Amino acid sequence: MTSLELYSKGASVWIPDPDAVWVSGLLLRDYSPGEKHLLLQLSDGTEAQYPVVSPSDLPPLGNPAILEGENDLTALSFLHEPAVLHNLRVRFLDYNSIYTYCGIVLVAFNPYDQLPIYGEEVIDAYSGQDMADMEPHIFSVAEEAYRTMTREEKNQSIIISGESGSGKTVSAKFTMRYFAVVGGASQQTSVEERVLASNPIMESIGNAKTTRNDNSSRFGKYIEIGFGRKGDIIGANMRTYLLEKSRVVFQASAERNYHIFYQLCASRELPEMRTLKLDAPEHFRYTSQGEMQIPGTDDLSDLERTRNAFTILGVQPDQQMELFRILSAVLHLGNVNIQASGRSSDRSYIDADDRPLAVFSKLLGVEGPQMAHWLCHRRLAVGGELLVKPVSGQQAVEARDALAKHIYGQLFTWTVQRLNSALRSQRGQAKSFIGVLDIYGFETFDRNSFEQFCINYANEKLQQQFNRHVFHLEQEEYVREELAWSRIEFSDNQQCINLLEGQLGLFDLLDEECRMPKGSDESWVQKLYDQHLTSKKHPHFQKPRMSNSAFVVLHFADTVQYECDGFLGKNRDTVFEELINILKASQSELVAELFQQQGNVSSVANGSVRSGKRAAREHKLTVGFQFRQSLQMLMDTLNNTTPHYVRCIKPNDLKEAFMFDPRRTVQQLRACGVLETIRISAAGFPSRWTYEEFFCRYRLLLRGPQGQEQAQASCRQALPQLIPDPDQYCFGKTKVFFRAGQVALLERLRAERLRVAAVIIQSRVRGWLARIRYTRTCWATVTIQRYCRGALARRLALTLRYTKAALVIQKSYRMMVVRQLFLMIRQATVTIQAFTRGTLARSRYRLLVAERAAVLLQARVRGWLARQTYRRVRAAVVFMQCCARRRAARRELMKLKTEARSVEKYRELNKGMEVKLMQLQLRADQEARGGAALKETLHAEREATNTELEALRATVQKLESQKQEKPQPCPVISDKEVEERRRAEEKAAQEVLQLTQLQALQREKDSFCKDTEDLSARLFEQEKAQEECVHQAVSQASAALRAELDEERRKYQGLLREFTRLEQRYDNLREMSLLTERTKGHRRTDSTQSLEPSSPTPLSPQSLTPLSLSPFSSAFSSPEEVRRVSVTSPSIERRVSVWGIETPMADCSGDRAHARSLCSAAVTAMKAALKKHSNDVDMTALWLRNACLLHDLLTQHSPKQTLDSDEVVPLTADLSDLIRTLSDLCIQAYQQLLSITEKHLQNIIVPALLESETIPGLSGSAGKSVMSRKRAGSDPRTVGGDAPTMAAVLRKLGALHTALSHQDLSPTLMEQAFNQLIYLISASALNSLLLRKDMCCWSRGMQIRYNVSLLEEWLRSRGLQTGGAVATLEHLIQAVQLLQAGKKTESDAKALVQTCTALSSQQIVKILTLYTPGSDLDERVTLNFIRTVQGLLKGRSDGQPPQLLMDVRRVFPVTFPYLPPPVLRAEQLVIPDSLKISFVRRA
Repeated sequence: MTSLELYSKGASVWIPDPDAVWVSGLLLRDYSPGEKHLLLQLSDGTEAQYPVVSPSDLPPLGNPAILEGENDLTALSFLHEPAVLHNLRVRFLDYNSIYTYCGIVLVAFNPYDQLPIYGEEVIDAYSGQDMADMEPHIFSVAEEAYRTMTREEKNQSIIISGESGSGKTVSAKFTMRYFAVVGGASQQTSVEERVLASNPIMESIGNAKTTRNDNSSRFGKYIEIGFGRKGDIIGANMRTYLLEKSRVVFQASAERNYHIFYQLCASRELPEMRTLKLDAPEHFRYTSQGEMQIPGTDDLSDLERTRNAFTILGVQPDQQMELFRILSAVLHLGNVNIQASGRSSDRSYIDADDRPLAVFSKLLGVEGPQMAHWLCHRRLAVGGELLVKPVSGQQAVEARDALAKHIYGQLFTWTVQRLNSALRSQRGQAKSFIGVLDIYGFETFDRNSFEQFCINYANEKLQQQFNRHVFHLEQEEYVREELAWSRIEFSDNQQCINLLEGQLGLFDLLDEECRMPKGSDESWVQKLYDQHLTSKKHPHFQKPRMSNSAFVVLHFADTVQYECDGFLGKNRDTVFEELINILKASQSELVAELFQQQGNVSSVANGSVRSGKRAAREHKLTVGFQFRQSLQMLMDTLNNTTPHYVRCIKPNDLKEAFMFDPRRTVQQLRACGVLETIRISAAGFPSRWTYEEFFCRYRLLLRGPQGQEQAQASCRQALPQLIPDPDQYCFGKTKVFFRAGQVALLERLRAERLRVAAVIIQSRVRGWLARIRYTRTCWATVTIQRYCRGALARRLALTLRYTKAALVIQKSYRMMVVRQLFLMIRQATVTIQAFTRGTLARSRYRLLVAERAAVLLQARVRGWLARQTYRRVRAAVVFMQCCARRRAARRELMKLKTEARSVEKYRELNKGMEVKLMQLQLRADQEARGGAALKETLHAEREATNTELEALRATVQKLESQKQEKPQPCPVISDKEVEERRRAEEKAAQEVLQLTQLQALQREKDSFCKDTEDLSARLFEQEKAQEECVHQAVSQASAALRAELDEERRKYQGLLREFTRLEQRYDNLREMSLLTERTKGHRRTDSTQSLEPSSPTPLSPQSLTPLSLSPFSSAFSSPEEVRRVSVTSPSIERRVSVWGIETPMADCSGDRAHARSLCSAAVTAMKAALKKHSNDVDMTALWLRNACLLHDLLTQHSPKQTLDSDEVVPLTADLSDLIRTLSDLCIQAYQQLLSITEKHLQNIIVPALLESETIPGLSGSAGKSVMSRKRAGSDPRTVGGDAPTMAAVLRKLGALHTALSHQDLSPTLMEQAFNQLIYLISASALNSLLLRKDMCCWSRGMQIRYNVSLLEEWLRSRGLQTGGAVATLEHLIQAVQLLQAGKKTESDAKALVQTCTALSSQQIVKILTLYTPGSDLDERVTLNFIRTVQGLLKGRSDGQPPQLLMDVRRVFPVTFPYLPPPVLRAEQLVIPDSLKISFVRRA
């Protein structure tokens, strides 16, 4: 397959665009040789035709989608400008990744935003890691330089270049910070602190605001950081290049002068600054030409930071004020008013009362009249005589500005020398160094002058060195692989360099013109035209069409037009000798020092001093000559080191965060040499695969042996059939090399082979599906026929049923007609009978009217009795319900009272509520008693009513019987019976009235009971709500206090840790001083005998006795004897016997000083033992136990603790300060114990947890993809011995657990220790996972999850899961679950967001961005899915800090439980023989 065959339908190509530089398009049809146009569909959906004259005019092909966002540009299949630009855009905008590799170059974009990727946790993550394993980062380049220096013992250089505002200075600062942290061992020493302190000083005096950058470095610097044999920083040195002194006297409208001037003006109100007579910046000529303020900066705080940096570097405050006086004098010098005089204004003068000149003279300690005279006059040597000539006003102003620039240049040089003297190594010669070059990038403006000329010349030299180094690396790779290679042609800019620095070049002619007495810029330009255009035309030199005072140079990056105005003056940079002599005679020591040593450092001076005697030697001191000398020294240094390149890119000119301007980016990529690196790589064999990687990826294309061991033979056998042209590939010793585009061809062949296999599989599957479909069709046909026949049979049966039904209907209708006739006749008969019977009934009714009164009376009485019975039954039922409910309410009330007694402390807050509750309770009791009385009354009334009812019933029965016996229609009623009946009716009426009143009372009682129940329920709810509020408030207050306590404890323990470190440094320095004095012949006692106890309060003189004289040392000659006495016994009683005897004996003797001396000696001995065994886990655990035991013992016998106990004898001496010291000692021992274990675990956490394959064959089962290969040109680490596994981690943790268990330490303390260690393991593993692309795949996630499960099982087997150790693994577990979960649909995104609650939004997006398919069965996470997850994460308020990595240095506060030993009696004590107190006997 040839490269033309790749131009097929659906292929992606890049075509030029005036706005976006390059736009992508898809081919809508295949390309055939001879076609004149390509039919394309652009990214916006429009169709276009691209003209193609010949195959060489075909547009560049796009890379496969799987290579989008690749972290190394040289790993792309097609290496060209549009592919590089697109990959950088995707990483910068879609992935928010500002760093990308391009071979040996790190491309760094300025994000114009603060990113959380530079913390100490990031430094820890990159420290010791291979550059190929980690994501691109400035720390990765620094680590590669540091590791190469320590491994090969060769000096290194990091060359940082780019345009102004691209982030060069920030990158250099982060590089130096990385070296300061990594090279500073466990803590930052004074050398590293001084190296970092040089940054704010150089930024103040060397940086300024420009149109492109608010903090632009206006000088170049090369910092050499020296390292000792152990890799620690022992010194540094700084070299500067071409300070832009013209900025001191002139700035453009949107720019500022150097920051230091504005910082001084902002601090003018400070007491010590009032003598400088400063004012606002707008009142000074040198600071009022441009902008006054930079948004977001505070000049006052910046000056404070600068002064602190000067203090760190050893510059005394009085010398700082001298420096500030000189800088202030420069500002006042700019305000000196020079006036013209004479007829033709050929003279000038300065008023004698000129205030700025007076302030300038006073600040510098010089004579004002002399300075005013020589600013307006000059001395000439004519014929051996000296003449004084006045100068014009313009010349005087130029002399004033030249003096200001010269003073500032000398002060800048002195500051650099002072920094170098402070950074100079104090511990001998550095073994090797790493140089950091922060130099200006290629510059082109609307008006380019001498500064841009020198800057671009320096970039030409650096670009030549860069090209040759890249070519050299390519050559080394080919030689190492024993390839038959031909020389790669690359664009060498030697001709342009010869034009600039060669014989009769631009610099040479400029220096020659400067030596001429009447040389001018115009004559110099005319010489350039004559030499390089008329005499012999140079290919890199041109003349502008519309100007005779400018020239054009064709640089490697761009064509630049230089205006010659001011070239000679800036190159000479002369100052009159008379003005310098005045400054040499200054009363200020610093001013005199600046100009006295000018003659001694002429080779590095920033200017020259002009006088008649030295006019012949002026050319040696021109700025151009000095710059070429210093640049040549720099190139010699870089050529003798191993360079590492960082190219800083400015993504836009608007300084907007994460805004990408493709035109500006391409311009800088061309200027900084990134595209040249791509071109050199593409000219050779850019794609390089090891035989194993090639075999795993393209196994299905190979024939012959298919074993991993025969990978090289298979590749050599199959490649000639796959790629017929042998020039497109080459076989090396360990790798196979391909030219650009060949990997895409192989991918195309591989995809075609997979497609053919898929077609075969599809044909087989489709045949099987067709046979299955035919079988199902036959079965369906038979089934349909069966159902149709059944339907016809059912239809015939239905017809028969309808016929039979019609006959039945006819029969029924005839029967109905006959029946209706019969019913009509019967109805008439019944009607006649009814009228007849009605007549008979009415006659019978008249006979019964007489009995109506008796029947009515009986009905009323019976109804009334029935209603009374019903009402009484209902009242009884209601009463019984009330009683049952009251009983239940009383039980509930008793239960609530019982519960209320447990919260008495909360009810004290609401006493008024209790009083109200009691009143309601009393009222409820009264109502209950009233209900009982009503119940008794009701019972009595019910009995009376029942009695009367029985009597009435008897009377009614009697009357009925009499009525039956006497059926006379009109009986005679006697008066007595009438009276009785009347009485009975009245009594019945009274009873009815009483029953009505009783029912009303009952209803009132029921309503009252209901109100009582409602009130009780409401009161109960209020009490419950109030208790919940109180409980919630107490909980919140307790949580706040607990958090505050933890924070204070953490700060205190951090201070204690810092105190321990300082104490260790003090001991080390004292031991060094002892060794020094011993070498001089003096004898000193042992350092362990002069240790003083670390107590916050001063001790008595007796407490400072040496151990040899203390009671403790008499009993225990060494800490090892104390260990044997105090710990070898298994029981607590024998363990505390030593402290239990000695301390109370010394205290009870009445000698308080003796008791204090004993305890102080014990503390001192423990400190010495901890220092001696600083790397022994067992001994540290031992002394941790002893310190805790002594602390608890002294606390137990303290006066505060013995007040509540009669069995413990209190101490008479106040040892509270020693108890605090012992508490600090416990924390120190605990931290030392964790530090030892962390040191053992630090180097094995990542290899064991992430890299080890505990499940064999899981990662190796799937072939490696393109994305998981190492970077081209990377130097992999050589690992000796077996790689660490989880067994090693568990062994280290098991050793600590054994040591703590053997010393019988508290389980709470053990849980805290392992919680800290497990957090370290989890944070280190997660940080490495977030920075390593090869770890973010499904198979690796399975391995990591299994390793984490081993750790969890180990914790549970030791019972340590309750202390929060397992919970600290949640971040790592969720990250692994994120690797293993589905990442395609929106439901998958929602599930991920709901699952990964412990991870921050940045961590989730980073893992999704880094996810790499481990096999062909897996797919890369799409950008749409990542954007969906980001949208879901925006609505989640997880409270996580905007930090990508976890803080591995986080320290959890530790609390020691108070476990006092049991009180022992004298007969229970076991006195060891080593105490030598055998004379003590039991009574």
